[in-house]
Amino acid sequence: MTPEEREILEETASLAKENNVILKKMQRSARWGRVMQYGYWIVIILFSFGAYVAIKPYVNQLTAIYSGTGIEDILK
Repeated sequence: MTPEEREILEETASLAKENNVILKKMQRSARWGRVMQYGYWIVIILFSFGAYVAIKPYVNQLTAIYSGTGIEDILK
């Protein structure tokens, strides 16, 4: 093996190692992005459910008022 071939081989090996490090960082970043996206949607769903639970009594009162039922049904 000539010195030039050896130099090219060593350069290729170092570039492959550097490329591997970059690809691992990209993969880690993609995983964290996916985890954060799942967390984001879980929070959105939980807040939506909480808002539904918080507003449900008011909606029940309005439906009772507009459906013509008495106050007795509202207080249940």
